[in-house]
Amino acid sequence: MRALGWRSAEELAATREQVVKAFLLPIVLGILPASASAQSLQVIGYSGYLGEWELTATVTEKVSSRTKEYSGPLTMRHVGLCTQDGPEEKTGEVHLQISASSSQLNATFSVAGVECSYSGRLSDSYTGTMDCSDRQSVPLKLWVR
Repeated sequence: MRALGWRSAEELAATREQVVKAFLLPIVLGILPASASAQSLQVIGYSGYLGEWELTATVTEKVSSRTKEYSGPLTMRHVGLCTQDGPEEKTGEVHLQISASSSQLNATFSVAGVECSYSGRLSDSYTGTMDCSDRQSVPLKLWVR
């Protein structure tokens, strides 16, 4: 049979297995990095009764977490009219937890050694109050994209 170009069942099975591996391996390898890569989000917000503090952050998802948790560097810039020597700027860290089922965002901010917490509900933006231990609670609106 071999002289006529025919192959045994074992040879055909081995060839079929090689073809399947050759096609499936690139597909599997292409899927793995996409599912293991962390998603980044932009966070923009305004804090204060007149929105005098602008908040910006780029946060990255914690891949191992079961809930949507993000963290990253944060910048707060005073954009109110009372600035004399240019806008005051503070930097820190933000940790977010976003619940898709309840449209709730909880956050912890650490700026200049002060810890603040936030809880907001989603409408046009996440709207809530930022509570810091050393000062009065202030309104905070956040947009996450």
